[in-house]
Amino acid sequence: MLQRHQSSLTYLHFLPGHEKPGDLLVMLHGYGSNEKDLMQLAPMLDENMCFVTPRAPLALAPEMYGWFPVEFTPEGITVDESEAQTALHRLLDFLHTLRRTHNPPESRVWLLGFSQGAVMSYLAAFAEPDLFHGVIALSGQFPASSADMPADPERFRSIPFLVVHGLYDDVLPVSNGRKSRLWLEKHVDSLTYREFAMGHEINNETLLLLKDWLHSGHRQA
Repeated sequence: MLQRHQSSLTYLHFLPGHEKPGDLLVMLHGYGSNEKDLMQLAPMLDENMCFVTPRAPLALAPEMYGWFPVEFTPEGITVDESEAQTALHRLLDFLHTLRRTHNPPESRVWLLGFSQGAVMSYLAAFAEPDLFHGVIALSGQFPASSADMPADPERFRSIPFLVVHGLYDDVLPVSNGRKSRLWLEKHVDSLTYREFAMGHEINNETLLLLKDWLHSGHRQA
């Protein structure tokens, strides 16, 4: 059952087809998209989970939103770090409220982000690792500032990560995924990293990997 709610962020909430509450998987859309985008993945993933897709707070155009402003330059995408931190605080407040409101088993909240949503996923996990039982970063960019590094490195180390990037991504090139892999290999105990022959997208191979990863031992972590 799909429901729309208003909290500190507008969001969609998809419930499993049974009464027992499941883990929460919060999915963060990319720049220029909205909360309806990633909700399309819910029926293809874990049928026992509850899915939440918040709408990013920055309105860009009708039905188009972002987490923070970016600038496209010949050297790549630049990030407004001050605005990113403001968005992060708003997202964390939302996640705390969400966990209290929906009360998942053992407070298990999983975070998935695509593109700019993946950046937000990294930042949220760095800031409050105790909130999360797993993080999925799809076609994202690793935070550039050392100030964004984990507040609690030991707790952060225990979070399982799944990172996926497209070999032909022309928005955030695959070098971004490889940078994430190199850093995470040194700082987390469980990392699954994959590159697929795709662009800036989520293809069928990624969906199958997501489903398998969520059904694996990470799901019971």
